[in-house]
Amino acid sequence: MDYKDYYKILGVERNASQQDIKRAYRKLARQYHPDVNPGDEGAQEKFKEINEAYEVLSDAEKRKKYDLLGSDWQRYQRAPSGGASGGFGGYGESGDFSDFFESIFGGLGGRGSTRPTTANMRRGQDVEAPVDVTLREAFNGSSRIVTAGGERLEVKIPAGVKEGSKIRIAGKGGRGIGGGTRGDILLVVQILDDPQFERRGDDLIVETRIDLYTAVLGGEARVPTLAGSNLIMKVRPGTSSGTMVRLRGQGMPHLKDEKRGDLFARIQIDVPEKLSSEQQKLFEELRARA
Repeated sequence: MDYKDYYKILGVERNASQQDIKRAYRKLARQYHPDVNPGDEGAQEKFKEINEAYEVLSDAEKRKKYDLLGSDWQRYQRAPSGGASGGFGGYGESGDFSDFFESIFGGLGGRGSTRPTTANMRRGQDVEAPVDVTLREAFNGSSRIVTAGGERLEVKIPAGVKEGSKIRIAGKGGRGIGGGTRGDILLVVQILDDPQFERRGDDLIVETRIDLYTAVLGGEARVPTLAGSNLIMKVRPGTSSGTMVRLRGQGMPHLKDEKRGDLFARIQIDVPEKLSSEQQKLFEELRARA
């Protein structure tokens, strides 16, 4: 069994911060995720290896133990056997973590005992994986087909999810040890930027263009929404560019109740580039009277 350099697997320095480790993990997890590489066994193995490295380095206690043992880990793994659970001796079967991982973190007790007991039963590890969600999907709700252990699962993405929201797939994570239950898969939501709408919490901002005459005299304007429809908005006379008009209850849905944020229309005035001679004359008369 070879030593695994978890730092090298994630491509980070040994003194990397937790933020650096998380950033590296998310980048690699997205690159090697089974849904992105269907049928690629090499990518699946790489994905498992990345998750194993992150499982250790993202946990302060596991990282400390790993750093302490280093490449001399086998000397500790060969601790004297006995009836009681001890040190890092022995390891059980796990379809999601390597024998190297189990030898340090997943001992099932002494070498003389192979029968699972309540004392050495452990729940499997939770596995995190990033999932990209468009702002429109976050507004309307959506779904994804993900692959877990060769099984295709439909996962619902609820309306109102935010950056960093975690969607749990129960019982599909790391295998339990000693008869313990499986962990969960946690899909970590990453909201993609939208070319038209800006999100601020549960509120949305959208640029709304009006002509000069509506800005001066007042009138109505159409405001697009993420639902795909347009709202009719009243424009007050003398409205200037940059004015924010609040449309209550037209923003992002709340994740835990039926309320919604607000939609803000940011006014941009379209000034005509060319005027007819009659229009120019009228503007000159208005300026003279101002």
